[in-house]
Amino acid sequence: MADHQENPPLIISKIAIIGAGVSGMAAAKQLCHHNPVVFEASDSIGGVWKSCAYNSTKLQSARKDYEFSDFPWPNRDDLSFPSHIEILDYLESYAKQFDVLKFVKFNSKVVELRFVRHQETVELAGNAGEYGSPLPGRPVWEIAVQTNDSENLKWYAFEFVVVCIGKYGDIPKIPIFPHNKGPEMFQGKLLHSIDYCKLDKDDASQLLKGKKVVVVGYKKSAIDLAVECAEANQGPEGQPCTMVVRTLHWTVPHYWVWGLPFFLFYSTRSSQFLHERPNQTILRTLLCYLLSPMRRGVSKFIESYLLWKLPLQKYGLKPDHPFEEDYASCQMAIMPENFFTEADKGNIVFKRASKWWFWKEGIQFDDNTKMKADVVILATGYDGKKKLKTILPEPFRSLIEHPSGIIPLYRGTIHPLVPNMAFVGYIESVANLHTSELRSMWLARLVDEKFKLPSAEKMIEQISREMEVSRRATRFYKRHCISTFSINHSDEICEEMGWNSWRKKSWLSEAFSPYGSQDYGQEK
Repeated sequence: MADHQENPPLIISKIAIIGAGVSGMAAAKQLCHHNPVVFEASDSIGGVWKSCAYNSTKLQSARKDYEFSDFPWPNRDDLSFPSHIEILDYLESYAKQFDVLKFVKFNSKVVELRFVRHQETVELAGNAGEYGSPLPGRPVWEIAVQTNDSENLKWYAFEFVVVCIGKYGDIPKIPIFPHNKGPEMFQGKLLHSIDYCKLDKDDASQLLKGKKVVVVGYKKSAIDLAVECAEANQGPEGQPCTMVVRTLHWTVPHYWVWGLPFFLFYSTRSSQFLHERPNQTILRTLLCYLLSPMRRGVSKFIESYLLWKLPLQKYGLKPDHPFEEDYASCQMAIMPENFFTEADKGNIVFKRASKWWFWKEGIQFDDNTKMKADVVILATGYDGKKKLKTILPEPFRSLIEHPSGIIPLYRGTIHPLVPNMAFVGYIESVANLHTSELRSMWLARLVDEKFKLPSAEKMIEQISREMEVSRRATRFYKRHCISTFSINHSDEICEEMGWNSWRKKSWLSEAFSPYGSQDYGQEK
């Protein structure tokens, strides 16, 4: 807990933005007429693209699917996936184009927030009243900022705070082990993927080359890491990299399925019509039920291609659940081109295990087998909620917890019981940049009081309906993912802003063209 300084908090702007990643830059651009202050803990913008990228990290989609509505990529028709360096360059160009870097205070880490409107304490049991004014004319939050790792803190006061620190990076999620079976038993090198990200190419290669490396995990970061490990271990002196896999997920080699573009199956109005959405009528619920065989057929059609194209069955990597469950939870990953090439050469091997722990020379599994290891890298994800909890005060710290595992946010942005605060970048879809930008547009209009939020009670009801849709769509529902009803979600946001929700120029395009950021240019 930070101590107050003798001097009163500085008031330098009405709005604070915490974080200068993709979401922070989108929020800063949309709120630029308020001259916000952006606190960024590092010395540059970019967020996870700067702090949590491997040397080989690439975007998982084409450029035109990851761009701001008013700032297209210069080479947007290039179908190759841009590297993290290219993405950082794009974000830097965007920030310079719209002059948002002037709002950013670099090397300024937010360590604590304090709520100062004590006379309007939020009740934990819920509040059916109206959400208050975003800019009430007096400070609502005080923020303690640590600059350049100084021990001294500087306090600022703001009327509204936008949190954009994201769910990834900073705080690793470490598995819990039985007594005397944890990392302290292991005599080799143990690190998390966030530690590996900090290594340059030569240091990373030196860590992996000629070593028995175990990578724990099977999501995108683990897959990329295994490929880097295999590439560092070419030749007779090389050692295979072992991936310890607990939960399998579907991976795709590219965005084509049996010669058809992938967007036809999930990213158009017609394709999303097959899927349940919040607030649907009884008739539409009946239609969803009647069309469920077609929805399952689409999933099976995609699975048939993946099983033909990739040697998933050969290596025991075929998931037991349908493809649509991974898509509905935003867990579909693009497989690097040379992943199975390296596996065929024996440079990547797989070990399925539901439970494992350490012994002095490596890892032991629940089938009583042991594996020797020189290096163990945990690609086990990040604890985004813990990041929030380190800076939020009570009772708000408790309010972000929910039995669903999801932070309950209206439109993926506003917590109904946390006043004068927004969260951007905490909802996932196929294109997270577009998702953050559209919600930043919505937030800017909310702050400008161009529309009013529903009551807290109605917002909570809407959040609950979205969570229930996710729970029925996938067993991996503890992720705030809207990929199967993203167009409907955007429709409702547009309607609240007073925009036309149908953004295409023709009925045919509305039905069969994919939706992207270019469809949501600013309306005058």
